[in-house]
Amino acid sequence: MKKSVRAITISGNGTNCEIETAFAFKLAGAEVSDIVHISRIVAGDVRLDDYHILALAGGFLDGDDLGAAKAMANRVKFAHITGTGRRLLDEILGFVEAGKLIIGICNGFQLMVKIGLLPALGGTYGTQSVTITNNDSGRFEDRWVRLFIEPDCPSIFTRGIRHLTFPVRHGEGKFVAPPAVLSAIEAKHLVVARYADENYTPTMSYPLNPNGSLSSVAGICDQTGRLMALMPHPEGYLFRSQHPTWTRGNIPEEGMGLMVFKNAVTYVRENLIGGR
Repeated sequence: MKKSVRAITISGNGTNCEIETAFAFKLAGAEVSDIVHISRIVAGDVRLDDYHILALAGGFLDGDDLGAAKAMANRVKFAHITGTGRRLLDEILGFVEAGKLIIGICNGFQLMVKIGLLPALGGTYGTQSVTITNNDSGRFEDRWVRLFIEPDCPSIFTRGIRHLTFPVRHGEGKFVAPPAVLSAIEAKHLVVARYADENYTPTMSYPLNPNGSLSSVAGICDQTGRLMALMPHPEGYLFRSQHPTWTRGNIPEEGMGLMVFKNAVTYVRENLIGGR
């Protein structure tokens, strides 16, 4: 019997893109794509071990009080799963150690860096070394952006992709890092995507770079390529009709975002299912 690709998207405490994200995995071919409230994981009712892909969806975790995703990061670090004595963070780190995939989108990007899943320099997970802060514009940015995809990055999610166009929706999207950490990220090719101009050349110019991210960073991954986070929303462009010029441009029926989710599903089929 064919084994199923199983994806889980965590909801609760302010996420608002979980339905689109779970649907994207289903559309990409995942036989199981569940939306699970974080409280059910903490209660021990649902186990991350039963899934291959974990998605941390966009939204406004805890209303972005204390800074985007900071309250949720503390919850992940200190909440214990009922009956196990293990922290939720321990469960997530076990997921990583098992060779599985994690994607964080927008608020999920903020969460991944604040619990130390990215950039995980040296393969050390659980320690924060970079952050996401307020946009240079001082306001919420809701616009479409172009992305240059770094060809040498190890990200599984962007294999075979050279450029993308996605919407951004955030007030805190500026990627910042200490100079030494940023240099290490660049040296290890962990930048996945950079904000770009109409020629897909990386840029710092506003509003093409909507938040002022250092080095135009729009997404990063870990050294394995199995963990990736993006500020722009791939789940926001699954169909032609979602693109702002779909009525007057030569836009393919399949939105660019679907490629990201298909890459994840393909990786699971080729690398994980056979070993389960």
